Amino acid sequence: MASQQPQPGGPGLQPTSLQQQQQQQQQHQLSQQDFDPVHRFKMLIPQLKESLQNLMKIASLNLAHNTTIDNGVKSSDTTVQRFDKSLEEFYALCDQLELCLRLAYECLSQSIDSAKHSPNLVPTATKPDTVQTESMSYGQYLGMIKSQISCAKDIHNALLECSKKIAGKGQPPGIM
Repeated sequence: MASQQPQPGGPGLQPTSLQQQQQQQQQHQLSQQDFDPVHRFKMLIPQLKESLQNLMKIASLNLAHNTTIDNGVKSSDTTVQRFDKSLEEFYALCDQLELCLRLAYECLSQSIDSAKHSPNLVPTATKPDTVQTESMSYGQYLGMIKSQISCAKDIHNALLECSKKIAGKGQPPGIM
């Protein structure tokens, strides 16, 4: 019999495959949440509150320190925390929150536009037994796609005409 080497961490402390899968799922969920602007916004709010509290505390300390100096009670030998650094931190968090809200708004507007331009689902061939009440027939789907292609071609042609007009105005007369 071969002797077993002791594993680091002792026996019974090794994660099982089920535990490893759960950890991977949790990490995947955390990475998914990092991309969700609403979740990120909710995570930044406590940081913003803390930053605002810190900003107000530093402002009051600086004000008290400057008042004592102005009254001649104390000399300016003591160091105080810098107000501009805490204000910069607060503004950085505000900017991050604004970006999260703008991203969430863009996601919502894209979702609304998607629902408006393709409101119904097309039944898939993989699940023929399930009947979707909101689904459209394949012919209706093709008609919708053809109209979208036609609209895209019209936009493309309009952009080409516009670019030709712009390019034509930049050239001296008589060259066209």
